[in-house]
Amino acid sequence: MPYLFGGLVVLNAITLGYYLFLQQPSTTQTLIAAQDNITQPLAFTNSAKHIPPIIGTRD
Repeated sequence: MPYLFGGLVVLNAITLGYYLFLQQPSTTQTLIAAQDNITQPLAFTNSAKHIPPIIGTRD
């Protein structure tokens, strides 16, 4: 029984190593659309003109 458990642990480590380091992920349509949204410039709005005036004095 310990050999079976040890073998499963080793098999799990080999499988995890394969998926983490050797297999290259494929590019899906969702990933391409997300990358296109990230690289497009964002619209900038100056919010400083919407700040209310300072109340009181600076003494």
